[in-house]
Amino acid sequence: MLSEERLRIEAAQKDPASFASLYDEHVDRVYAYVARRVRDRSQAQDLTAEVFEHALAALPRYEWRGKPFAAWLYRIAGNAVADHFARAARERSAPPPDPGEPAEEEIAAAERRALLFRLVRQLPADQRTVIEARFAKERSIREIAEQLGRSEGAVKQLQWRALQTLRQRLGPHV
Repeated sequence: MLSEERLRIEAAQKDPASFASLYDEHVDRVYAYVARRVRDRSQAQDLTAEVFEHALAALPRYEWRGKPFAAWLYRIAGNAVADHFARAARERSAPPPDPGEPAEEEIAAAERRALLFRLVRQLPADQRTVIEARFAKERSIREIAEQLGRSEGAVKQLQWRALQTLRQRLGPHV
């Protein structure tokens, strides 16, 4: 697996358009890692974009050392989060927290959230819409029912089915 990843990295170093596959593979886990630290969806999205902009710009200097590409991205993400807090601290005149190296449990939690994001994207469209509206956008059952033109009971059923599917697919990863 690492040798395949190494080949994809080398291809992206030669042709930046090839970076898209690396982005697609890692964006969820980087977003999950950043979101857990900043706890603001908009800032997490901006910082995740910043991480991948930095990674793409630094990719020609990237040296393969036998470690997963995600480890390099987590380091960039940790620095982006630290910079974010440093900027915020300068605005508030308070010292920023020390991000240090990402702890294994933080990385594992980010991996679980990334898996959940991928599984939600694989749900049927109506179930995915309900789950995203209910949990990401924090909409009520009534609001979702109005948006979809369905009864509240139908929305509850879609939510229940989606959650059952996610529990089944997550299995031991929870």
